[in-house]
Amino acid sequence: MIYEFRTYTLQPGKTAEFMKRWEPLLPKRLERSRLAALWTTEFGPLNQVIHVWEYKDVLARTEIRAQAMKDGIWPPKTQDLLVDMKSDIMVPLPFSPALTPSNHGPYFEMRTYQIKPGAAGEMAERWKSHLPGRQKLSPLIGVFTSDIGQLNQWVHIWAYKSLDERVAIRAKAKAEGIWPAPGQSPTTSQESKLLVASSMSPIK
Repeated sequence: MIYEFRTYTLQPGKTAEFMKRWEPLLPKRLERSRLAALWTTEFGPLNQVIHVWEYKDVLARTEIRAQAMKDGIWPPKTQDLLVDMKSDIMVPLPFSPALTPSNHGPYFEMRTYQIKPGAAGEMAERWKSHLPGRQKLSPLIGVFTSDIGQLNQWVHIWAYKSLDERVAIRAKAKAEGIWPAPGQSPTTSQESKLLVASSMSPIK
């Protein structure tokens, strides 16, 4: 199983129009493959829409997208609203929860770590033994490594009921030595985005 994380940066003030153009076409597109999530950025890089699609493999992605374009059902005509587009193919870690519909939000923190080349296995070993303690504090939506696109990325997404809850949980995890996982981290840089789910997102 792979997930395509498509990040579109829109012109300021165009998010509502983008969603308006998506909504009538989405049902037909969902007949071809599953939309896991549809988020917009609240903090971090603004005016971004992140849509996450599930595919069996890269070949299935290519075939489904090509057929949807041939049939004229996708993509919606939003080119005039876009500033930038980015696509990354992500592979879930063995201990990552499945991206199934849920209502753990409404806030989601997407943390992207750039790690040293070849360090994914080391990172996974550290995480899998310490992750259960962290998951008792707030729901983990998923953990992924990049396969196509920007390489050596480690992406993890956490759900929170409020921004105050996020602050309190992170403070508790650090104070009690629950998280971050101890030991030398291979992380070289970090980025955080706070996301909110659109009404069309299965994960809310």
